[in-house]
Amino acid sequence: MVKVLGLGDNVGDVYLHTGMMYPGGQAVNFAVYAGMLGAQSDFMGVFGKDAVADHVQASLDAHGVGRSHCRSYEGENGFARVTLVDGDRVFKGSNKGGVLQQHPIYLEKEDLEYADGFDLIHTTNNGFTDGLLPALHQISPMVSYDFSYRWNEEDRVERVCPHIDFAFLSCSDLSDDETEKLCKKLHEKGCGVVTATRGSKGATVYDGNRFYRQLPDYVTPVDTMGAGDSFATAMLVTLLKKLEEKPKGSWEKPEAKAEILPEALKEAAAFSAHTCLVNGAFGDGVPVPDSVHDQIYGDL
Repeated sequence: MVKVLGLGDNVGDVYLHTGMMYPGGQAVNFAVYAGMLGAQSDFMGVFGKDAVADHVQASLDAHGVGRSHCRSYEGENGFARVTLVDGDRVFKGSNKGGVLQQHPIYLEKEDLEYADGFDLIHTTNNGFTDGLLPALHQISPMVSYDFSYRWNEEDRVERVCPHIDFAFLSCSDLSDDETEKLCKKLHEKGCGVVTATRGSKGATVYDGNRFYRQLPDYVTPVDTMGAGDSFATAMLVTLLKKLEEKPKGSWEKPEAKAEILPEALKEAAAFSAHTCLVNGAFGDGVPVPDSVHDQIYGDL
């Protein structure tokens, strides 16, 4: 069975227009989606000690996502404020990861040994994990990184790309030509496969030899929260499942990429469309707990 680890951020996504809170964060979303797709998945991150953290942890447990190497510290868990405009999620500020800012993830020897048991580790620009990438690159799992909109930060590109196998970028505002140039740039910096998600324009993928394109599966969205994360997860999990069927080392061959990537992209588009029909990244919403009401709404 494919085994994957989501490493990095977790948050409570608070929907201001409904007063509901949903578990989320890019690394958490990845882990939960991977489990939905039949992979064995774990999450490793930092929790605060409040009702937001309690709800995210309960949701991970309900979805069968392991969290044995997580840490907890006194203080606020990460949260983000969200509203919807015509089904598109719009962020209205956050507490920047809460306790994760003061207590970023670190990797002890036993953490690296644990991480080495996975097929792929997925992390993100919001996880305060950039400094861990050189060590992760030295162990056996492939490494995936979601830049989101921060692909234009040159220092981030320089420190991340040499240590990752997959990059995901959000760049719906770029033209076709600009997107292709960006994908080539990140590949030249060291990243193996670069995927640019572009909203209604679909996805553009570059593997160093050729470009692949995938149009979205069109639906009328209820909520686009998690659309990009679900696309990335389904692409990666499908790819890993296909590689299980092939001899070791197949991924290094251009013909394997040319065979696997179109299938993975098709599955990614379908799964991402399904995500847009659910409130929150993957549901599990609860009314904002009274105990965290002031910290979430206090400075609005």
